[in-house]
This record gives sequence, C-alpha cells and structure tokens, in this order.
Amino acid sequence: MIRLSTLLLIAGMALAACQPAAPPLDSSGQPLPVAYKIGKREAAKIPFRMLDSVNALRSSAALGPLVLDEKLTAAAATHSRDMQVQNRPWHFGSDGSSPVDRVRRVGFTGTLVGEVISETYETELATLGAWMGQPDTRRIILSPQANKMGFSWYQEDNGKIWWTLVLGN
Repeated sequence: MIRLSTLLLIAGMALAACQPAAPPLDSSGQPLPVAYKIGKREAAKIPFRMLDSVNALRSSAALGPLVLDEKLTAAAATHSRDMQVQNRPWHFGSDGSSPVDRVRRVGFTGTLVGEVISETYETELATLGAWMGQPDTRRIILSPQANKMGFSWYQEDNGKIWWTLVLGN
C-alpha cells in the first residue's frame, strides 16, 4: 500500500511539473506580450498568409480578391526598412519620398490605392486585425479599386517589426 501511495504521489508530482509556466503579467494582470520572431521558414509563408487573410476579409465584404505584386512588394520592403532607419512609422521616406514616389521608383505603372504601416512586436495577422479596427486603414484594405497588393516588413534584432502593406490597381 505504501508503494502504491508513493508511486501515485510521484506520478502526481511528475504531472504537475508538466504544466506550462504561467506567463509573466504586467501591472494590470495582463500577460506581457511576447516578441514574434520571424524565421527564414516562416518568412516565405507570411506574404501568402496575409494575402489569404486580406482576401477573406474582402470576400466577406463582397469585394474582389487581390494578387501579390512584386513591384508593390519591393516598394513595401524599401519603406519598411526606411521606417526602421528613421525609427518612426510614417508615410514619408527619409529622402522625403511619398508612397506614390516609392511605387513609381520600382516601376509600378498602375495607380496607388493606399499604404498601411505599423510598428509592432505582433504577428502579421494581429497587425491586420489592428488595421481593420481603424477606419482609415480599413478603408484602404477594403477599397473596391484595389486589385494588387504588396506586403513586406523589416524585423529588428529586438523583435520589433515594421510592417508595410501597399495596395494598387
């Protein structure tokens, strides 16, 4: 009987040790955010996850789908890196360029519909959710005029991500 009790006690302790540690909490009792680190394998999937998610949102709003455009993606990548260099999320480049200037520089001959940016430690889908929660960025993502999308980011060593989404037609 003592052996059985001892075995049950050891088994119970082993199972208790398997419980995940509680995440650290901030002063309000909420879990502290964890930086989203983008690995090489993950990086190849992100543009397509974002495209699928944006298209799902557009479909639910009875809008046509977008396609990834390499030129708009190049403009987005350039701007994400430039925002990091400037250490501020805004729509003007360090050289004074506007979103229109950047899409023209990469050879995009269509019309710019809009640019959406963010500075965060969150995933691309959490960022998309935040964009959809703001009327101005939501209006760009759900623009009926858009049919092309460029999407890119720059991630700092500390985990901060500078996201840029560019829509055009």
